[in-house]
Amino acid sequence: MRISIGSDHRGTELKAALVACAKQLGHEVTDEGPCNTEPVDYPDIAAVAAKKVSTGNVDRGILICGTGIGMAITANKFPGVRAAVVADEATARVCRQHNDTNVLCLNGDLPREAAAAEPHVARLKGVVKAWLETPFEGGRHARRVEKIGQYEKAACAGK
Repeated sequence: MRISIGSDHRGTELKAALVACAKQLGHEVTDEGPCNTEPVDYPDIAAVAAKKVSTGNVDRGILICGTGIGMAITANKFPGVRAAVVADEATARVCRQHNDTNVLCLNGDLPREAAAAEPHVARLKGVVKAWLETPFEGGRHARRVEKIGQYEKAACAGK
């Protein structure tokens, strides 16, 4: 799978760990930055990854900011993007199974103490693995995802 991963400055540490995790799982990863902790505006990074998902240049995106919320709001402005903020493996599986999400948004505010940061990173690696490995169920869920697309097209057409 081709995955675009980006973060704001608050998520660079977690992003580095998740890039390595996705590559270990056998995925092709594009790191959209940043490469340091200098402040950046999360909408700029989200737009790069979301546009790649929207146009089919990548299969999925993973975005990280302080809460994940700003990234999700931005990503969901792009046609065909279904971004969700997820914090646990169960929600990661369900948002794939039922909603066919293609952008995962995560909380990058790692605890600064090494003892607290390590479990946070390990938990989010589990979230990413569950999200990447869970297929869309289709069936009744496909009808609902199709409706989301219809509402999106109507809104973009001004109807």
